[in-house]
Amino acid sequence: MRQMKKKQTRKERAAAARGDAKRVREAFVVNMFREFPERVFSLKQLVSASGGNSREARYIVRDVVEALIAEGVVVSYGRDKYQLSIAQLPRYEGVVDMMGSGAAYIKVEELEHDIYVNQRNMRCALDGDKVEVVLHHQAHREGDNPEGAVVAVLERSRKQYVGTAEVSRSAIFVHPDSRKLPMDIFFSRKDYPAVSDGDKVVFRINDWRETDKSPRGEIIDILGKVGDNDAEMHAILAEYDLPYKFEQEILDAAEAIDGCITEADYAERRDFRDITTFTVDPADAKDFDDALSIRKIEDGLWEVGVHIADVTHYVRPGSVLDCEAYERGTSVYLVDRTVPMLPERLSNELCSLRPNEESLCFSAVFKMNEDAEVLEEWFGRTVIYSDRRFTYAEAQARIETGVGDYAEEIGVMNSLAQTMRKRRFKNGAVSFERAEFKFILDDNGKPLGVYTKEQQEANQMIEEFMLLANRRVAEYCAYREERGRKVQRAMVYRVHDEPNEEKLVRFRDFVMRFGYQFRATKGRAVAKAINKLVAEVKGRAEENAIQSLAVRSMAKALYTTDNIGHYGLAFKYYTHFTSPIRRYPDMMVHRLLARYLADGKSADKQTLESQCVNASEREVIASEAERASIKYKMVEFMQDKIGQMFKGHVSGLSEWGVYVELDDTHIEGVTFLRDIEGDYYIYDETRFEVVGRASGRRIVFGQDVWIKVRSVDMSRRSLRFDLILGKR
Repeated sequence: MRQMKKKQTRKERAAAARGDAKRVREAFVVNMFREFPERVFSLKQLVSASGGNSREARYIVRDVVEALIAEGVVVSYGRDKYQLSIAQLPRYEGVVDMMGSGAAYIKVEELEHDIYVNQRNMRCALDGDKVEVVLHHQAHREGDNPEGAVVAVLERSRKQYVGTAEVSRSAIFVHPDSRKLPMDIFFSRKDYPAVSDGDKVVFRINDWRETDKSPRGEIIDILGKVGDNDAEMHAILAEYDLPYKFEQEILDAAEAIDGCITEADYAERRDFRDITTFTVDPADAKDFDDALSIRKIEDGLWEVGVHIADVTHYVRPGSVLDCEAYERGTSVYLVDRTVPMLPERLSNELCSLRPNEESLCFSAVFKMNEDAEVLEEWFGRTVIYSDRRFTYAEAQARIETGVGDYAEEIGVMNSLAQTMRKRRFKNGAVSFERAEFKFILDDNGKPLGVYTKEQQEANQMIEEFMLLANRRVAEYCAYREERGRKVQRAMVYRVHDEPNEEKLVRFRDFVMRFGYQFRATKGRAVAKAINKLVAEVKGRAEENAIQSLAVRSMAKALYTTDNIGHYGLAFKYYTHFTSPIRRYPDMMVHRLLARYLADGKSADKQTLESQCVNASEREVIASEAERASIKYKMVEFMQDKIGQMFKGHVSGLSEWGVYVELDDTHIEGVTFLRDIEGDYYIYDETRFEVVGRASGRRIVFGQDVWIKVRSVDMSRRSLRFDLILGKR
């Protein structure tokens, strides 16, 4: 007989209900701490949030909290203040990437996404600091960042900053130029008596204690007054941790070099002094590190020499000059000056292939037919005599007219170069020929005008022969013949990977908004499609926008010992051999070529790779500084034009603003969406446009617009425009 289930009494049912309520309340309280780990709760808040404020509820919650404290899950901060113990949270080490708001993203190697930290949870950490961070919240949606809090600063960044000094009787407060340092820095006036109000200074941060209102630091250098051209250019270099002068030891080492060409030098080199040789460079060039020679061998056959200054003859491995060049990595080209990798004694004298002088070179010499095919090649050290220095304009005049000294030689070389160029694009090279911006400056460096510089055939002639030398040197050094087989040798390559397919999909969606087709997704078809598109948009309002996004869709070129070829140039092997005065990797390649010509064993790949990483990093930093100097001069040029109106076109859109490029000068500024009058505008990311909520008015890429210059921020190198809609 089945046993009858005992019926619960009213008292038992009530007890069971209280037990269930207690368990629910316990679970809710525990979940509150885990969901909001950064919050400090009072008992009253926990009771109220968990469902009621009865006496029984207060007892239950108190018991739960006390149990959690005993287990070490929760900690008590004084009377009636409770918070989840950070020991319960995942911990990571990372580097701070600070934003202008004071919040930051912590870059953690083992995590796919950076950890977002609100300003209130930064614990005095600053940009570039190495910190310990705890994770509060995982990202709930794909693409979102997890959130956390800094619990300790493990190592202060030694990065240097630039700012403007505000001096009082006892203190100096420096207002940083960088958006990544959104607070003033304190210095004692007595420690820096030479600093005066309005000085541009270079500084580092030493410490920021939680008891201090402002970080404290050390002033490294006084650059001059705000607005002074030299001070501002030096400020840009200092901001990117680039040197703006050589230490005396380096200058002394350069001056000590004996520049005389000895009999031993002549004896070990191939003599090109009697062969027609010339340089072609910009009109304002100060150093000439490459020259071309040409002589006719017989009908239809030519010998063309690409002669590169033999920098490594003077700069020995491990010397103070070599170490300095390695640290700099590259020369830096600001708007109004060149900051050379090597002192002027080398860059402008010993290693400059000046006209009517003998010079020591490392050369690549090619026997070529009229189809620009290389029949024979020779690499080695040479001595040359430059017969003539041409500017690009002078060489272009000889190409166009066929008149003038060495016009025949230049004509032949240009014909060969154009043949090589056509072949390169037929093989799948990408055609990006964006105009170069130049400034007309007065004697004080103030910009008087802006113009663009287009590439002509004279530029292309030099480019093609430099590309030829770089490519063939890379091929020669890559392998050696050993018992009838190829044996790989360690080499420095300049590589460029294939475009990222995801970026190409976004690019395709973007250009379709303008009515263009772009169906290629990988391989050489992408290069062909880009070249076709670039030709289609030439001269149109959307040209710059489309070319800029196309460039961003491509991989970045870099230095490495692992050869994957150069996609953009369509070369299987490529290196940098032709500019050792201004690029350290070229010096590395010269040494490797000399080693392999002497049948030396392969260099150490690991050492070379470490040097390649440094060179790539230094190149990126130098490029950022160069762009910063262009932005500064553009903003400076507009400084006296506040309130004036200009015609332009929309060059960019974002969730916060519309970017406009002025038609006459190509200077770019931004109009914040909140400042556009007459409607509330929002950014539609899927359609690449800004739309007025009430009017439905659309603002799209490439659209012709009028703007009024609203404000100029020299320290931030930025321009704000007012968008004038409806004006034609």
